[in-house]
Amino acid sequence: MVDSNEFYKNPVYPHSFPDPFVFKYCGEYFAICTGFDAGGKVFPMLRSSDLINWEYNGGAMEPLPDSPPFYWAPEITYDNGKFYLYYSVGNEALMEIRVAVSDRPNGGYRDSGVRLTSEEFAIDPHVFIDDDGSKYLFYATDFLEHTHIGTGTVVDSLTDWFHLGGNPTPVTRAKYDWQVYDPERKEKGGVRWHTVEGPAVIKRKNRYFEMFSGGNWQNTSYGVSFASSLEISNGEEWGQFSDGNKTLPILLTIPERVTGPGHNSIVRGPNNRELYCIYHSWTDQGRVMAIDRMDFAGNRIFIHGATFTPQIAPFHPALETLREWEQLGGWIETGSGIESVSDGEGEIRHRMESESFLCEVSFRCGESNNNGRSAGFRLFDVDNAILEFSLFPHINRILISSSNSEESFDLPPGFDTTVFHLLRVEVDGLFVNVRLDATAFNTVLQLPHTVNQLSFFTRDLKTEFAGIALTEGFEDLFSRRTIENSGWRKIGVNGEYEICGQALHLSAPETMMVVTKGQAASDLEFAANIRLCEYSGNDWEFGLAFLDDNDRIIFRLTVKSNECGTAISNSSGAEILQRGLESIHEYNQLRLIKTGGNIKAYIEGSIIGSSEVGDINVTCAIFCCGSSIEIEMARLTALF
Repeated sequence: MVDSNEFYKNPVYPHSFPDPFVFKYCGEYFAICTGFDAGGKVFPMLRSSDLINWEYNGGAMEPLPDSPPFYWAPEITYDNGKFYLYYSVGNEALMEIRVAVSDRPNGGYRDSGVRLTSEEFAIDPHVFIDDDGSKYLFYATDFLEHTHIGTGTVVDSLTDWFHLGGNPTPVTRAKYDWQVYDPERKEKGGVRWHTVEGPAVIKRKNRYFEMFSGGNWQNTSYGVSFASSLEISNGEEWGQFSDGNKTLPILLTIPERVTGPGHNSIVRGPNNRELYCIYHSWTDQGRVMAIDRMDFAGNRIFIHGATFTPQIAPFHPALETLREWEQLGGWIETGSGIESVSDGEGEIRHRMESESFLCEVSFRCGESNNNGRSAGFRLFDVDNAILEFSLFPHINRILISSSNSEESFDLPPGFDTTVFHLLRVEVDGLFVNVRLDATAFNTVLQLPHTVNQLSFFTRDLKTEFAGIALTEGFEDLFSRRTIENSGWRKIGVNGEYEICGQALHLSAPETMMVVTKGQAASDLEFAANIRLCEYSGNDWEFGLAFLDDNDRIIFRLTVKSNECGTAISNSSGAEILQRGLESIHEYNQLRLIKTGGNIKAYIEGSIIGSSEVGDINVTCAIFCCGSSIEIEMARLTALF
């Protein structure tokens, strides 16, 4: 059960830590920032297990021999046993981007001797790896002949970790007044100077999103916004979301509360479902590190912040240690996991409460000179293995076998199985998505039956598993799905539903329609991005609901026709609270969190009410009445 007293309050690190970048490795978080540490090294680092409690870890690297004064905006990317630290360095007027390398995440970095950029001013590097393995470097540079003179962002291909393609193209350049840094900037000859900087890129449903900071932190208009595109580089700039007037930045100064929130990075929470925006804001300690949850609603990013009051802490996974699993064969505990020690076969198993789950684990294998030695995972229906994923280090090949098929895949050249790699197994009903690292291997398979057990195994191969996180529940983006294999079921006979265009469509022009998916649970979060398509009269409504074990609605969050308002209703239909939505024809995220007997209802980042229903198990549902709606995402997460 979730402890309802688990909260945090920004800043999570109340000391100087400007331009924070956070990354996750083997289940731990590492943070790095601009500047020098007390001992003279550059780029101070922190370490955490939960994103909330941080310990200081010293500086990442020694300064360069020629001792330039400014070291800005470092970011770290891990690949195949190496950590690559990209950073900008110079005298402020002249800045270049370089890369350093280490064998460990939290220090020991050595500059590679390579300058990546050729511009006089280049800062804020950010590496993005696409689904096909293509690597890109986003960074900020100056545009002196643009309509809005100042700093903007570009993207260039990374031909390898140390070289750019040499063809940077604009991604986001200034075009609005909220991005003005200085109306008469003396250092630049008195011109009206704009600033767009600090790129952070994420991909969702085949669309690319670049978050960035704009303007001057001393102005209330300063903040974080985003631009998006269906292509990384097509000769055109990405479309910006915020104009500063009708549409404000998604993270803003709150006068007398939060000053200058900006320069963000993005990381997943401990359960690998929640996304967090990591950013700095200004206090009397300088720029301090803060975190707030972020999410998507259609093609829009929103942030639950900037916050300055107690917030619900990041949720933990159902399991975050392999020591709790059933162990077969010989295993010993390591600092962050367990390791097989005996010849023959070793296996660790866990029985699921849910037929849908997400499991991430890092693993590395010992040396192997035998084709038959392997390690991997199995999925079980009751006690019968219905899918086996095996990695054979000696030949760098993956074999996936089931009761009626067998298929092999070659791993990329140079793939080193003796260093840690991230394995992600996501099961949603009859589908499993298996991903190894960012791009080494990725496939989606259909299963013959639902799953109730997961195991990791080794065959005559010393293998270490570390940083396990198993989260029960699903996130349905409605790709590769039909109603028949999606797991969604309709309660009753009313209405029609189908999946098309990567969305679930519900239509109930006259009566109530309810659809549900997933297992019953006591503590859970349920969220869906919904928009109204059509309605047949003045009494339409739609929303989220919790059902009891007889499929009766006991609680619902309703968007209805009462002046486009939203209302929370309990089982008797009593209205508790009302609030307007800006546009019911665009995607909005509705969200319910149940912990123990309490339910809290949210519209995106804002809580709009709560109710007591008793400590019972519930299932999640989406409903509509007198309307047609479209759902582009539905997510159920069991909470622990």
